[in-house]
Amino acid sequence: MTENTLVIFTSDNGPHVEGGHDPEFFDSNGPLRGVKRDLYEGGIRVPTIAWWPGTVQEGAVSDHISAFEDMVPTFAELAGTAPPPNIDGLSMVPELTGKGTQQARDHLYWEFPARGGKQAVRKGQWKAVRLNVSENEDAPIELYNLEQDAGEQRNIAEEHPDEVEQMRSIMEQSHIRSELFPLFGSEN
Repeated sequence: MTENTLVIFTSDNGPHVEGGHDPEFFDSNGPLRGVKRDLYEGGIRVPTIAWWPGTVQEGAVSDHISAFEDMVPTFAELAGTAPPPNIDGLSMVPELTGKGTQQARDHLYWEFPARGGKQAVRKGQWKAVRLNVSENEDAPIELYNLEQDAGEQRNIAEEHPDEVEQMRSIMEQSHIRSELFPLFGSEN
């Protein structure tokens, strides 16, 4: 049974503050900024630990960038079936097994309509965050180089206007307007 069982430990968000939890007490997100419902790395970056003796190399470390939506296509491929149509995820089987070529994403996109509305994009080393978009669809975009600043402490948007414009374009293309889940005030 051990050789035929994949165990994955992960989460869909970083530490939370609900119910009196204090993420500072245990330094729950380490050097990362933010908590659950934030789109900074502390709210969305989580570890993924995979265990599958004989298939996942023991002690291997990966810097593959994935998202929770990658779980369904991964499990579907392992089960020998097609994933549901029209989903955003990519199978991580090549990364887990070390066999084949892992497909990489061009970017990851997040949005959160509550707390003023937020958007974020991760593209390679770059991370863009835009806050309070419910009030201002053209709210300023913060830009971080995650290879140099994983804690997102230094907004370098003014130094990289071309990257900011590329991130703005990705945000505009990725957002699907919805009356059920409005992000911008004009969607209400």
